[in-house]
Amino acid sequence: MPSSHGTGLISQEELSTCGNLVIIEPGALIFHPENVEIGDEVYVGHYAILKGYYKNTLTVGARSWIGQGAFLHAAGGIHIGECVGIGPGVKILTSQHEIPADPRIPIMQGPLLFAEVVLEDGCDIGVGAIVMPGVRVGRGAQVGAGAVVTRDVPAGAIAVGVPARSRAR
Repeated sequence: MPSSHGTGLISQEELSTCGNLVIIEPGALIFHPENVEIGDEVYVGHYAILKGYYKNTLTVGARSWIGQGAFLHAAGGIHIGECVGIGPGVKILTSQHEIPADPRIPIMQGPLLFAEVVLEDGCDIGVGAIVMPGVRVGRGAQVGAGAVVTRDVPAGAIAVGVPARSRAR
């Protein structure tokens, strides 16, 4: 039987944790707010979607910035450190379908695999980048605009391209 995830329109009081001076712009949607923790002075841009999940947690550290139209899907858990920049249109994914061994079985019927994404303090994710399940972006690292991050980015590194490749600053 089909079901809805609801409208995503919530009040800050519905969040598991909501710090002081948090700005959630009009049009931003937050699902499963009981599993979303937001620290002090966080900005969530217009039309961003923070998709909490019935299990695991989406945590946003103090003074972080989430740009307009960003999509964060926390089925596997997302931990965002302090002073993290997430550009407009960024997608952070924490689940994917396993491809069934039998090609007659549709991919959508394969099991879901979950893996947490961690964005350490002070890192920055460029406009339109995609961060795949299980990735850790290290402290102070920079992910370039449009990059597709399929593996960990070391602290202080710059990662660009599709798939993203890291290099020291």
